[in-house]
Amino acid sequence: MDVSLASAWAALGGEPGLLPRVSTVVREEALPARLPVRELARACAGVCALAAAELGALRAGLTEVPRVRVDDGAVATAFVSERHLLIDGRAPVAFAPLSRFWRTADGWVRTHANYPHHRERLLSALGLPEGDAAAVGAALAERSSLEIEETVYAAGGLAVALRTPEQWAAHDQAAAVAAGPLVEHDRADTAADLAVAAVSVSSGGAPLLPAAGVRVLDLTRVIAGPVATRTLALLGADVLRVDPPGTPELPDQHIDTGFGKRSTALDLTRAADRRDFEELLAGADVVVTGYRPGALDRFGLSPQALLARRPGLVVAQLSAWGSYGPWAGRRGFDSLVQVATGIAVVEGSAERPGALPAQALDHGTGYLLAAAVLRSLTEGSADGHGRVVRLSLARTAAWLLESAARRGEAPQGEARRGGGGGGGSEAFDAAEGRLAERDSPVGRLRYALPPVSFEGGPGDWARPPGPWGVDGARWG
Repeated sequence: MDVSLASAWAALGGEPGLLPRVSTVVREEALPARLPVRELARACAGVCALAAAELGALRAGLTEVPRVRVDDGAVATAFVSERHLLIDGRAPVAFAPLSRFWRTADGWVRTHANYPHHRERLLSALGLPEGDAAAVGAALAERSSLEIEETVYAAGGLAVALRTPEQWAAHDQAAAVAAGPLVEHDRADTAADLAVAAVSVSSGGAPLLPAAGVRVLDLTRVIAGPVATRTLALLGADVLRVDPPGTPELPDQHIDTGFGKRSTALDLTRAADRRDFEELLAGADVVVTGYRPGALDRFGLSPQALLARRPGLVVAQLSAWGSYGPWAGRRGFDSLVQVATGIAVVEGSAERPGALPAQALDHGTGYLLAAAVLRSLTEGSADGHGRVVRLSLARTAAWLLESAARRGEAPQGEARRGGGGGGGSEAFDAAEGRLAERDSPVGRLRYALPPVSFEGGPGDWARPPGPWGVDGARWG
């Protein structure tokens, strides 16, 4: 399957006749890479906007789906939103010192230790009570990449050996991922009499909000899931993020992905918090999860259990490695998926592994996930049935690599750069006209505007982000 808006729309089950409603502003300098990252980003943001326009037309009683405009510049800016964020003039903290590539006895490994508990588990796996980069580097240099991968995983940490695309293709997890669709979507057996409420179309400047009144329970972390729910909030959904109190989100990461949402903390092992959660669930229309497959089942939050209690619900699941295969239960992040699947080899050099120009697996999968929720709401409005949708970073990575292979693009040489299409790389670095500023409970913010754009739709979030975990466990 090629990386294109048409293939992504088909994966979502969209009506092909709506594709001409989309126009694209191509900017060749956006997201330069050897792999077709610009095309992936454009497709993911584009289908999200089209799904929003489709739902908006249904709920507003429009005779035509609003036209969608996808601008590569806006998409490229949004795909690196974390780099454009400023908080009272301060740039956010990016990767921690122990989250990086390391040389090993036989190659390379990448670790992820941004969260304190992952840092502690990495050091424990290496037998280091404390450790700076020099000590960790020395310990890793003595071991093989695969030994490190398994040892750190067994300790609950995160480390992945560098593989070529061919090595990954021979892995059992790659086979499990490739066997599934880009977007897995199933209709629930049971239905509910849930009428889709109308939304208004204002001539006085108020935007069309396709998800107005939709209640979204956000059980996601890091980037991909929060990008999806941030997008649903843009479109009018009442989004409440729920986290366990003992593992707070990284503050700057929470700010970047927290636009339009509220945030609360609940310990589902406590009876009082569990009652609060059940009340939230009873009023939810959508539940989005970003934990490892099966991780929430012990709380009765499997898709089957959720749909049994709330027929008509849309359950959207996101994971790093997919729902099936030997790695399905493993933790993962965009940077680690790039390393395992061979993307880091393709984008690197003979001297060192590389990376995509954005955390495109996170952002791309996030917009695809939001699109899948919107399409599920559209489909469910006709039959009352709930839906279960599943996406993974590894499947998005496979889509990217498959497309390059199908086009016959050799994964060698310099990153692709074009000269036409309306701008140079300097313009994209500056993100001119694609950033905004506003005051918030966490300070004065500069941030990237959303790339999801359609006629009459919103251009910015209705509310800025607030501190993590401070809101009440109730619907707004």
